[in-house]
Amino acid sequence: MTVKLKGEPFDPHAELAAFERRQGEDVGAVASFIGRMRADGGARQLTLEHYPGMTEKEIGRIVREARARWSLDDALVIHRYATIQVGDPIVLVAAAAAHRGEALAAVAFIIDYLKTRAPFWKKEDRDKGSAWVDARDADDQAAEKWTKQN
Repeated sequence: MTVKLKGEPFDPHAELAAFERRQGEDVGAVASFIGRMRADGGARQLTLEHYPGMTEKEIGRIVREARARWSLDDALVIHRYATIQVGDPIVLVAAAAAHRGEALAAVAFIIDYLKTRAPFWKKEDRDKGSAWVDARDADDQAAEKWTKQN
């Protein structure tokens, strides 16, 4: 299990390739998700702040919970903080397992919980000023489905 927070841009494809290379012969599936900054509604850049120390611990808890639910061989979470430009990667989540169902479910679970439980704060700079981003009901609903499946 690897959790990294990065203040500088990262190459998710290189990170994913390195993750895949370290997997053993029992791994039959590697699933991944790359989240990028989008130009949504005139957004020009995003500033992500986090609670150092606490953020890593919470992401670690999320990954451990995924490993307890599914038979994972390995997991990787890389999340940016600082100022992010449109098109830049924000997050990479990857899971390795013997079977695709476990890897795919674990990635979905981890990203849903990152959106709702990890202590990050977002501020968007738009064409007409900047504003802190509120939590979205859709993110809460996505995470809630996992508690119903527990």
